[in-house]
Amino acid sequence: MSTVTAPQATAVTTWNIDPVHSTAQFKVKHMMISNVKGEFTTITGKLELNEADITKSRVEASIDAATISTREAQRDAHLKSADFLDVEKFPVLTFKSTRVSKEGRVELAVEGDLAIHGVTRNVVFDVEGLSAPMKDPWGGTRMGLSATTKINRKDFGLTWNAALETGGIVVGEEVTITVDVEFIKA
Repeated sequence: MSTVTAPQATAVTTWNIDPVHSTAQFKVKHMMISNVKGEFTTITGKLELNEADITKSRVEASIDAATISTREAQRDAHLKSADFLDVEKFPVLTFKSTRVSKEGRVELAVEGDLAIHGVTRNVVFDVEGLSAPMKDPWGGTRMGLSATTKINRKDFGLTWNAALETGGIVVGEEVTITVDVEFIKA
């Protein structure tokens, strides 16, 4: 008599981004001498966590482009204009993962499609600080992570710049993006 073993159900749980405890930040060279940092204050999305095999997990996030803040109103207005993000035409930045892997240099590498300014490119976020789930004081379960990637803004059609009198440019091409995300189990 043969015994048939029922396949084990893989536990996939859904986690929503807590927008109050999550940030999406960026930095870019200004006049080739210092970094200007900014953030987007509204980030939403979800993680579908495969608890048996994290590499089979998926994540997606959306950022309200109009919430950009560099702590300088004129610069923020310029970044929202057609010269840069063109938030009236492209109100949302999105990321959808296509692959999660355990790479040697980081805890996880999350590859996916990043859409900015109507252009979608494949990027890899290096994930560190993935916390274990923990109960919060209100009966929920939370976990968090930090992820970083670098992009060339010109790859996304963000080409505005101005030449400096002494040589060089006003805005650097390389942009470092860092997200610090706290998830709440759905």
